[in-house]
Amino acid sequence: MTTSHITPIPRRTLVSQVTEQLREGIYHGVFLPGSQLHEAELAERLGVSRGPVRESLQRLIQEGLLSSQPHRGVFVPVLSEEDIVDVFFAREAVEAAAFRQVMASPAPAELVDALRRVVDEMAGAVDTDNWRALGDIDVRFHRLVVNAAGSHRLSRMFDTLISETRLCLNMYADLQPARLDLLPEHRELVELIAGADLDTALVTLQRHFAEAVVTLRHRLRQSPR
Repeated sequence: MTTSHITPIPRRTLVSQVTEQLREGIYHGVFLPGSQLHEAELAERLGVSRGPVRESLQRLIQEGLLSSQPHRGVFVPVLSEEDIVDVFFAREAVEAAAFRQVMASPAPAELVDALRRVVDEMAGAVDTDNWRALGDIDVRFHRLVVNAAGSHRLSRMFDTLISETRLCLNMYADLQPARLDLLPEHRELVELIAGADLDTALVTLQRHFAEAVVTLRHRLRQSPR
């Protein structure tokens, strides 16, 4: 039997796979805010050596999804009310810049069509009460607009802020049903982009983030201290 087509898995690929699994675990509440991640335990659960886990934890610390506390270990951050306000303040600044760039001329039909397809997926997630999928679809909607602006730096800032947004949302596993307004808001944004109505689009975007902040702050104040 020939094995010429079989090659060792590069270490970098393994680290990326571990990082993605841990990232998804944080995004979807497997690792809750405030929980500690132990290198040896993760290595055993994932069936890998500690080296790739160590590198993955460092990557996620750089992304802001984990924090390293001296003499204590690595934890999923617990965001404060000030953090929540700041995350959405920064997201509005980044995404408003993307909207201005994208809508400086008529938006490409391909972008509008792609956004409409994403909103249709969002409607399906709402109809089936699939709140985890809704969160992922929401991110795809906003990433499409930001990436369409054609700025690598803007997209990089967006990715960092999305990681912190997911941390905000994961603090409250029951949050999504309270945001049934997500679907009509995104439908409105698509049509405003299609109609080149920048001023109204920016107002709608600002309202979209302001409502998220109000909901999160309310939940934070209700949560046990």
